[in-house]
Amino acid sequence: MVKRKSILIGLISLMLLIVSACSSSQTGGDSKETGKKDSKTLVLAAYGGSYEKKMKETVIPKFEKEFGVKVKYITGSSVDTVSKLQAQKDNPQIDVAFIDDGPQAQAKSFGLLAPLDEKIVTNLANVYDIAKDKDNIGVGFGIISTGLAYNKEMFEQNKWEPISSWNDLADPKFKGKLVLPSISNTYGLQMLIMAAKANGGSEQNIEPGFNKMKQIAKNAVTFDKTADVSNYFLQGQTVASAWGSSRVFTLKETGFPIEFVIPKEGAPALMSTVSVVKGAPNEELAQKFVNYVLSEEVQAEFAKSLFDGPVNKKVKLSGEILDKIIYGEEQISKLVKVDWEYINQKRDEWTERANKEIEVAH
Repeated sequence: MVKRKSILIGLISLMLLIVSACSSSQTGGDSKETGKKDSKTLVLAAYGGSYEKKMKETVIPKFEKEFGVKVKYITGSSVDTVSKLQAQKDNPQIDVAFIDDGPQAQAKSFGLLAPLDEKIVTNLANVYDIAKDKDNIGVGFGIISTGLAYNKEMFEQNKWEPISSWNDLADPKFKGKLVLPSISNTYGLQMLIMAAKANGGSEQNIEPGFNKMKQIAKNAVTFDKTADVSNYFLQGQTVASAWGSSRVFTLKETGFPIEFVIPKEGAPALMSTVSVVKGAPNEELAQKFVNYVLSEEVQAEFAKSLFDGPVNKKVKLSGEILDKIIYGEEQISKLVKVDWEYINQKRDEWTERANKEIEVAH
């Protein structure tokens, strides 16, 4: 009798454990459905170099504190990030992607990005139209220009005149003294396009660009794929390059004698965009991060720390910073607009050709 009673008690205990486990499991399911997790980590894929440093020093800590979350930062160029998103399409691991406007248009066409929720991203109402996507798939958060950068001290030592044209990079005096951006990143692609425009061509007539780039490549030590040539300048491996205004002024802030030039043929606009990844693990938090990036406070921080021209119309800036950024619609209107829709149709073809004829062959 005692034995049978012990068995009965054991069975009852086992059933209670099963019921308890089921209840716990159900609670976990409810938590997942409402987006609540024991520990939230927002995953960003964004630019490296000085940009990453400033993001981690200023923008990210404030967001972590305000929303009580952790942010994981994955470094890569725009093309690298799009490749990651493609590889993870069926199981996204990234919540928010920072991508240049050209590759971002590709990512959109591949179905990798989610629409912005205007009920959460309320700061969209204050953004210049040029920064908006017609379908609200991502948004520009900073406007810069791609121009030429050169080491002022090295130029003065060699008694060289400052560069003023895209064609100046082909001057034989620079042989073995240039590190140039690879066509695999936006700076390199825009350099090819401007080389075409500077020699009678265009996006639709790219041949003059390839011809000039073959001449320029004779002076190159290497072609950088990271979109950050700061170390090459610091180590004296390059005296000039094609680069973005924000990165040039970030390096200049350290005291390095670098100068930014808008060539006489013009400088193309480059929009840095921020997008929520389709199927993001933390989609609502990702939407909040985009809204945070578009806030007046963060937009002003990007301008002062990273020299990105603000897209929020309400941002008010004054003083020396205005000499280092694109600010307001009047300045935006003077930048060269590139045809990304056409370019992205040709990008793979141009990249393959540049790799064979320019970057490897040089």
